[in-house]
Amino acid sequence: MRQIMPFALQLWMYISPVVYPTSLMPDKWRNLYSLNPMVGIIDGFRWSLTGKGEPLTYLSISVVFIVVILVVGLIFFHRYESKVMDML
Repeated sequence: MRQIMPFALQLWMYISPVVYPTSLMPDKWRNLYSLNPMVGIIDGFRWSLTGKGEPLTYLSISVVFIVVILVVGLIFFHRYESKVMDML
């Protein structure tokens, strides 16, 4: 995990639209790209400053994806909580 986490965070930063707008992404990949939870947040911030973009579309997709990941994580945690505590 020590080597994987810095690499994953750096990759996630390059995938997030910090420097470039989401409108540069081809239309056929834009919905898949908006599964990145940071896309909706960054586009919403960019919209609040410039007034350009579609923040609600990407933000709603990001929120739905975050909720799905949260529910799956909670189910996984509750299922394996006792086994992990026994190992520790």
